[in-house]
Amino acid sequence: MIASTDAYREALEEICATVVAPAAAGVDRDGAFPADSIAALARAGLLGAVSAVDVGGLGLGPRGAARVVERLARDCGSTAMVACMHFSGAAVLEAHAPAAVRRAAASGAHVSTLAFSEAGSRSQFWAPLGTATRRGSDVVLDGRKSWVTSASKATAYVWSSRPVEAEGLSTLWLVPAGAPGLSMPSGFDGLGLRGNDSSPVTAEGVEVPASAMLGADGKGFDIMLQTVLPLFNVLSAACSVGLMEAAVARTADHAVRTRHEHVGSALADLPTVRNYVGRMRVNADAARALLDDTLGALETGRPDAPLRVLECKAAAGEAATQVLDTAMRVCGGAAFRRDVAVERYFRDARAASVMGPTTDVLYDFVGKAACGMELF
Repeated sequence: MIASTDAYREALEEICATVVAPAAAGVDRDGAFPADSIAALARAGLLGAVSAVDVGGLGLGPRGAARVVERLARDCGSTAMVACMHFSGAAVLEAHAPAAVRRAAASGAHVSTLAFSEAGSRSQFWAPLGTATRRGSDVVLDGRKSWVTSASKATAYVWSSRPVEAEGLSTLWLVPAGAPGLSMPSGFDGLGLRGNDSSPVTAEGVEVPASAMLGADGKGFDIMLQTVLPLFNVLSAACSVGLMEAAVARTADHAVRTRHEHVGSALADLPTVRNYVGRMRVNADAARALLDDTLGALETGRPDAPLRVLECKAAAGEAATQVLDTAMRVCGGAAFRRDVAVERYFRDARAASVMGPTTDVLYDFVGKAACGMELF
C-alpha cells in the first residue's frame, strides 16, 4: 500500500514493469481480463486515485488518474481502459454513494464501471431508454446496455435509466453486477482492447432498493456532464497518449536497429523514415499538450474548460489513429508480427473514436460551440 500520494508513481512503475507489461501480450492474445494487473493496482492503492483520502484513497484528482491511465496504456491498453472506467465510476460513487462503498472503491475491493450506452440510443449515452419503476420500497430496472467495460468482473455498475418520477433525462443507480435479472453474452472477442471484458448487459426485472439511487431522481444527466464526462474524456485522451508514446518508442527503436546490411545503413538513415517518426512525435506531443491544458482548465475553473474537455478526447483519439497508421508503415512487415506489438497498439488505438461520446459526436459538439449553438 502506498504510504503517501508522492509515492504512487514509483509503485506504478514497478507494477507496470513486473506485472502489466509481462502479461500484456497474453491479455491481448487470449482476450483475457488483466486480473493480475488490476489486483496489483488494488494492493498498491492505485485504484483509489480519485477517491478521497478520508476513505483511504489517494485524492489525486483527474491529473493523477490521467497519469496512471497513460502509464498503463504504454504497456497494456486493456488494463488502462479497465482503470479508466473504474475511475469514472468511482468519481460518481465518491460524490453520491455511502461511505462503505466509497471505501471499497478506494481500496479496489469494489471495481467500478459505467453502464450508460444503450442499444436504442447508441453513443448518445446521456439519453437512456431503459426504465426504472417503483415497486414498494424497491425499484425495478429494465434496459439493454450496448457495451459495459469489465462487465463480468466489476463489483457493481453505475447504471443509467429514465427517471422514476421526476422530470429529466436520466437517473443513476448502483447495481450489483451479480443482481438477478442481469444477463450478458459469454465472452468478448474484439478487434482491440481485447482484455477489457466489454459486453452488452441486459436488465430484465432487476430489483434494487430505492437507496441505490446515486444523486437525485432525474439528475443523472447533470452528474454525467459535471462529473463523468470531464473525467472520462481526459482519461480516454490519456489512454490514447499512452498508446502513442509506446508506438513512437517502438517505431523509433525499430528504425534505429533495422539495417540494410548490404549498404551498411539503418532505416533511420532515410530522411523519409525520420520524417514519418517526426510526424508521430509531433502528433503525440500535440495531443499531450491539449490534454495538459484541459487538466489545467479543469483545475482552475477556466471558462473554456468544457470546450477543452470535448476537444481533448477527439484530438487524442484521432491522433492515436494517425500515429499508429504511421507506425505500421514505418515498421513494414515486422509490424504485422505480434512480438513487435505495434499491431496491438494499432488495434487498441481504434477504440477511442467509437467509444461514446464518439469522435464524430465530439466534433459536432465543438462545432456547435464554435457557432454559438446549444450543445443539447
